[in-house]
Amino acid sequence: MATKIKRVGFGQVEPNQLSAQRNGQIYAQLPLDSSINILENGQFMKYDYVNKKVDLTGEGEFMLVYNEVKTYREEESYKDFAMIKSNYVGGEIYPRLFKTNVGDIYTTNCVGAANTDKNAVYAGIDLAVGDKLKVDSTGYLVKGTDDNMTWVVVQEYTMPDGQPAVKIQRIK
Repeated sequence: MATKIKRVGFGQVEPNQLSAQRNGQIYAQLPLDSSINILENGQFMKYDYVNKKVDLTGEGEFMLVYNEVKTYREEESYKDFAMIKSNYVGGEIYPRLFKTNVGDIYTTNCVGAANTDKNAVYAGIDLAVGDKLKVDSTGYLVKGTDDNMTWVVVQEYTMPDGQPAVKIQRIK
């Protein structure tokens, strides 16, 4: 049975088994492309070392955006966090990207498409155990397969704040 993965606020990531946490394949020295205004945890970007930026079009494979969540008010939670250009000095964002490998597992509600605000509601997509996911041209996981990277839904789940989510595993 499919679950509608909708969310209030920005995407969240709960690492279950991410190899980058152990093997050091974490990249965080390049700025985000200046044309991107909001970057959510759970999106995918490319570490474009040739052009010295993080973007959607560089060479190489997509990497998972997993930034340290910074919330400063007691009433804020993970859903309230995204890297927003206007919040950074000079508008320069330096995101943290995790290289993923076959077998990596994490829980997320950042599937389908972007959200624009911490209070906005993203209508969501229906996902069920066994559905295959790929990274689309906007950096979000959507239904489908890819020659380079494919994920599978292994469990319908929730995020710590109770929002619907999926646990996924990289299979290609």
